[in-house]
Amino acid sequence: MRDASSLDVRFYPIETNERAKGKSYTVRWKVARKKHSKTYKKYAVADDERSKIMAAHRKREPFDIETGVPVAWAAKAADTNWFDFAVEYVDWKWPSASGNSRKNMAKALTATTIALLRKPVPEQFDPVQVRRALREYTFSNRRNDPDKPVPEDMRTILVWVKRNSSPMSAWERTEIVDKVVAALGTRLDGKAAAASSVKRNDRIMNLVMTYAVRHGYLQRDPLPKGRNRTSPKVAESVDKRRLLSRDHVAAMLDWIGGRPRRGSLYRAFFATLYYAGLRPEEAVALRVGDATLPETGWGQFLVHEAQPEVGSQWTDTRTVHERRWLKGRDEGDTRVVPIRPVLVRMLHAMIKEYKLGEADLLFPGEKGGMLAGSVFRRVWVKAREAVLSEREQKTPTGKRVYDLRHTCLTTWLNRGTPPAQVAEWAGNSVQVLLSTYARCIDGDVVGILKNLEDDEDRQPVVA
Repeated sequence: MRDASSLDVRFYPIETNERAKGKSYTVRWKVARKKHSKTYKKYAVADDERSKIMAAHRKREPFDIETGVPVAWAAKAADTNWFDFAVEYVDWKWPSASGNSRKNMAKALTATTIALLRKPVPEQFDPVQVRRALREYTFSNRRNDPDKPVPEDMRTILVWVKRNSSPMSAWERTEIVDKVVAALGTRLDGKAAAASSVKRNDRIMNLVMTYAVRHGYLQRDPLPKGRNRTSPKVAESVDKRRLLSRDHVAAMLDWIGGRPRRGSLYRAFFATLYYAGLRPEEAVALRVGDATLPETGWGQFLVHEAQPEVGSQWTDTRTVHERRWLKGRDEGDTRVVPIRPVLVRMLHAMIKEYKLGEADLLFPGEKGGMLAGSVFRRVWVKAREAVLSEREQKTPTGKRVYDLRHTCLTTWLNRGTPPAQVAEWAGNSVQVLLSTYARCIDGDVVGILKNLEDDEDRQPVVA
């Protein structure tokens, strides 16, 4: 059997590559008869990496023929498997991550872990259960909960996964990296994942790889970058087809208000998103005392927190909703949002009907707790089916509850409200606001077309 390491190392000068997007620099060397190379965007980085490798050679350190790096560098990667490393990363990241970040991290690590298995999952294990075991027990602090031990069937799966997990050194193999990248871009049904999901997974795994490099498990981030990464493009702007017309909203609010159970409450909730542009997680967190509701005229909301629904296994309080400060704002910051007179009247009537006090939730759930997302989304789906035509239901129009907020912000902008004011009410920066709604702002289209028509009348007639 041939030795996997060698002292026979030869180095070559750094090569400069002329590219359309600028220069790149390639470090080349050979261990025994196997050639290796790494390319960097900056010469200084390439020179530094080459110096490190040469320094190890001068110390007479043996080099791994397969990976091309000193054996001592690869020792930690070879001695640690991916499963143990991923658990270590989750434990480190968990305290500082939000509930949604924890959930998305678990999803990305689950797909990566399955891609890094040395053997196919045995037939006796249900693939859905394997993913659940990893997502909900391995990559969640539920595995450390003494009151709710990991179920025996889940534990059996996890023991097998850990035993068959690849070492960290597997990241040095291009075919393994390609397999992980493919897994992160594929849904459970084998179809391509949404562009936003792929982008989110890329961001998560880049953070994971940064941790691995900083703690000595890997020498470099192995994930492809730039031209080597074929991530789908993510649309930055809201699709104009998702916006609702005034007639659509009026008809849907009327239908919702006519429901026999809690119809007026759901109507006021959706009207708040449409008229005040709040995010759903901000609206469910409102208390009656957060709304200033005069007898006539405009009122205002004092928005100071959000409670997104992330699932009890991802929150520190073990509740479905996670209490957060406002998105994009400093801790403890607030914002004031105007309430149109029509919404003021609607909220007055609802508060009176449900006998709500100042400290009560403005939109309570059926048992008095937080209004569940699964509940108001179900109401919205039914309203959309009842009001929109069969053709309209096949379009993106109002497909998500969040489209009410998109419609509100677009309306403000198209009515001539200064972007800075809209951004303040919406809780966005002006830059994010304009980039998000770039395809929804009409501007003075009529005036522009009239000017072009007048200009065309002045053009010479061509025989």
